[in-house]
Amino acid sequence: MYSDVSIAGDPLALPHLLPPVPQHPSTVAEFAGLARSVAADRGRWTPLVRYDATTRWYARLQTGPGYEVWLLSWLPGQSSGLHDHGPSSGVLTVLEGTLRERARGTEGDARRVLTAGHQRVFAPGYVHEVVNDSLEPAVSVHVYFPGLTAMTPHGRADGRQSAAARPAPSAAAGM
Repeated sequence: MYSDVSIAGDPLALPHLLPPVPQHPSTVAEFAGLARSVAADRGRWTPLVRYDATTRWYARLQTGPGYEVWLLSWLPGQSSGLHDHGPSSGVLTVLEGTLRERARGTEGDARRVLTAGHQRVFAPGYVHEVVNDSLEPAVSVHVYFPGLTAMTPHGRADGRQSAAARPAPSAAAGM
């Protein structure tokens, strides 16, 4: 039997035959993957990095439906102060250098050293402080879902308010 129907070219290139492309990440693994893909694209973020001796520098790299991606630089001695991210979940990925994280938990503080390639995923209400206590600058990328709308500062262990934890002019400064 002979058919007069033939397909020219690649049938998979026809959009209606392909599965829909997701509009944005929807799982923790996909958000972590987004952060890893940004980290791997050095040509995208390296030219943007700036350092500010008076405060941590940051720039929003990308937004999507309900999420934001931020690039931050950390000179030696710079700290986020102890804070949480309100209703946002997050992924912190170290791109260059070394950062130290102190996380407050029900059983006391946990401390971690984060070097290039390390990722930390956290849920809403996670209380932590990120510090560059090394002698070299550091760079990190942060993904927030939903986009960062609040950063709640938490006092220091001695009960005083950390100067570095003051609310910033924009919620993004608290990353």
